[in-house]
Amino acid sequence: MSSGKIVVCGGGGFIGGHLVADLLRQGHRDIRSVDIKPTAEWYQVSPKVENVQLDLQEKEACEKALAGAHTVYNLAADMGGMGFIENNRALCMLSVLINTHLCMAARQHGVQRFFYASSACVYAADKQTSPEVIALKESDAYPAMPEDGYGWEKLFSERMCRHYREDFGLTTRVARYHNVYGPHGTYDGGREKAPAAVCRKVIQAKLSGKHEIEIWGDGHQTRSFMYIDDCLKGTQAILASDIIEPLNLGSNELVTINGLVDIVEGIAGIKLKRSYNLKAPKGVNGRNSDNTLIQQRLGWAPGIKLQDGLEKTYKWIYDEIVKK
Repeated sequence: MSSGKIVVCGGGGFIGGHLVADLLRQGHRDIRSVDIKPTAEWYQVSPKVENVQLDLQEKEACEKALAGAHTVYNLAADMGGMGFIENNRALCMLSVLINTHLCMAARQHGVQRFFYASSACVYAADKQTSPEVIALKESDAYPAMPEDGYGWEKLFSERMCRHYREDFGLTTRVARYHNVYGPHGTYDGGREKAPAAVCRKVIQAKLSGKHEIEIWGDGHQTRSFMYIDDCLKGTQAILASDIIEPLNLGSNELVTINGLVDIVEGIAGIKLKRSYNLKAPKGVNGRNSDNTLIQQRLGWAPGIKLQDGLEKTYKWIYDEIVKK
């Protein structure tokens, strides 16, 4: 348990909100949660912590956010699913200001541990051209050819963390998230990721009686999806470890997008007519997480089955939709 103030940057977001709630469950009380959005727009608000609205792209805001901090989780970024990432590359790149200014503020305030949430989008595109993908190892990030915009920002920020550790002694840890999903996340509006989008589409088709679904791409593209509980456990384990290189943090349960739809249809008890939008953003053809290194170094890897995580996610999204 941390002996000082924990600051969760991006605490009003999906992962950040879950992290704050988990830290509270563990008994932590000196927590500051920071996000650019007004608290009324946060995914989860924990009233027992200090909730602050700040724009962390600004240097002064980062200095204020980290005042008195012992431990920092940087989950803040302007991001979303492929529909957002492929059409907002400049906005994604501007998140480089967040991590840069947070590193500067962390050094200034003597922060003891600093976690940076990177992404599988840092991996070289030429290693993700086939749905029959070979799982991505940490070393596959170089030679660098990441996802344009968002991926470059993440890779640059990883290097910033590395050099602040090497040059200034800031203890930094980095995890490369692979498609995190679960309840209390975005499921509509353009920033949602595939699991939430598919759940929403299946629910809407079931409720409307129009038993059709549009799938982005040909449905053969492959991915792995990590449930939020695994993400929280892995994030905190990596931060507490002595592992200085970036680590994959993702499930290695590979599934096609068609297979993802199959699972959600099974949960809903319905079969839908599928149409394929080949002009929609679909990302790389194949991506999966090689968990060899995290298993070797921590003796653990994400293990919650996709079926189990989707059942919980589907139920939450269903309840949210029917409440409207």
